[in-house]
This record gives sequence, C-alpha cells and structure tokens, in this order.
Amino acid sequence: KMPNTSSITQFLLLAFADKRELQLLHFWLFLGIYLAALLGNSLIIPAIACDHRLHTPMYFFLLNLALINMGSISTTVPKSMVNSLWDTTTICYVGCVSQVFLFVFFISAELYLLTVMAYDRYVAICKPLHYGTLLCSRACVHMAAAAWGSGFLYAVLHTANTFSLPLCKGSTINQFFCDVPQILMLSCSDAYLGEFGLIVFSAFVVFGCFVFIVVSYMQIFRAVLGIPSERGRQKAFSTCLPHLAMVSLFLSTAVFDHLKPPSISSPSLDLVVAVLYSVVPPAVNPLIYGMRNTVIKEAL
Repeated sequence: KMPNTSSITQFLLLAFADKRELQLLHFWLFLGIYLAALLGNSLIIPAIACDHRLHTPMYFFLLNLALINMGSISTTVPKSMVNSLWDTTTICYVGCVSQVFLFVFFISAELYLLTVMAYDRYVAICKPLHYGTLLCSRACVHMAAAAWGSGFLYAVLHTANTFSLPLCKGSTINQFFCDVPQILMLSCSDAYLGEFGLIVFSAFVVFGCFVFIVVSYMQIFRAVLGIPSERGRQKAFSTCLPHLAMVSLFLSTAVFDHLKPPSISSPSLDLVVAVLYSVVPPAVNPLIYGMRNTVIKEAL
C-alpha cells in the first residue's frame, strides 16, 4: 500500500549545504537579505502613511506592495534560516500547508498589484487629464482590495488542491521552502492532473497580466518619446525601466519554476530560480520603487 498524505507528519526541505561553515554562511547571507527587505519595506510604509504629499494613488499602491513584500519574504526565509542554524531540514505538515497558502497568497497578490501599478503609471503619463476620475480614492481602494482578495482566493484553491493529492513518493521537498511544483513531484503521477490544470490556468492569468503590463509600458514609452524636454524623458524612463525589469525577472522565474518539465529539474537550478522570484524582489523592490524617489527620501 502506498503511503498516503495522511500518514505524513512532516516534510524534509532541501539543505543549502552539508558543511557546517556553508550552512552558517547561508544563515548570515539570508539574515542580511531578510533584514534589508524588512528595513526597506518598513521605512516606506510610515513615510507614505504620515506624509500628506504621498497620499496619491501611486504611493498608496506602493504601500500595499511594501506590505506584500514583507509578508512574502517572511513566509519562506526565516524557516530556512532556522534550519541552517540548527542543522535540520524538517518542517511540520501544518507548517508546510501554511507556507504554501501564504506564499501563493502574497505572490499572486503581488502580481495583481504590479499590474494595477502599471495601469496607474499608464494613466498618469498617457491620460493625465483623466487621472483624477479614473484613479479616484474609491477606485484605488477597490483595485487594492481586488489584488488582496484574488490572491486569497487563489491561495485557497492552490493549497486545497495540492494537499488533497495522495503523496506516494516520500516527503523530501527539493526546495528551501514548501513550493507547489516540488510537492507535485511527490504526488502519485496520475493524481496531479487537477492541480496541473490549475497551474496551466495560472499561467494564462500570469501571461494576461504580463501582456497588460508590457502594453501599458509600451504606451508609456511612446508618450515619453514625445516629451520635448530631455530631462522629462530621462525622468520617465528612469522610473519605468527598473519597474519593467523587476516585473520581468519576477514573472519569468516564477513561470519557469512552475512550468518547466521535470526532466530539466535539478536541485541547484530550482534553488536559484526560487531565490530569484521569492527572495530577490522583496529585498530589491524598496530600492527600485521607493528609495530612488526624491519625495519618499524627503518624507523619510
């Protein structure tokens, strides 16, 4: 009889290294990134909340992004750090379910929010006269609530689907956190079609958001090239290009992680890809969206 999900009480996560020195190096490295992400994001939140000049749609969405970033990095990194510090690889079943739920929740909410932020930039630059009506405070609250709400629904769907599968290939997850693709690899081969269908649907949603973001930025670039002043063009490009680069990194690595065929899967590749979309964006987003911004610097 194949071991079922119900008999699994804990999962084994991938250790970053076998040598003690490298485990401690990983701990300190992740601690540095984690503290930088927490500091960067937690500075942006009060700066935006307390300065009335920053009570505009762009900064309201940025405040939401900072909250999401703090949540997503806190879901995966601390547990990995604790495991490295205590030289263990275990995570309890409930802990793993919680990680999957929270991680999917924050990552999908981030995708929807980045899409909304691209729309905000598009309206600000391409339709400035309609900005006040298209992005009034009620519309902004509705958009942010839709991003959080759809992230929540999505997380419920994914988590319920993933953990309803019979897992008959052991309990070792080849990742530093409970990642859906890695858990699917433990399921009995014919059972994960439902979750695979959900992942394909997700890919369409992600692709739709990505196309929307790219088209928004293309319209922005067209408008920017029409700006007569060199300084105006530079300012618009310096704002938009880093945004687009970060969104591209985040989406391409997340999609690759979820849709790559198992044949090209290797622990080191999976690890690098996961770090690129789960650890790098929350740490770098405050720099790209916030700290380069003179108004936020003044507010701080």
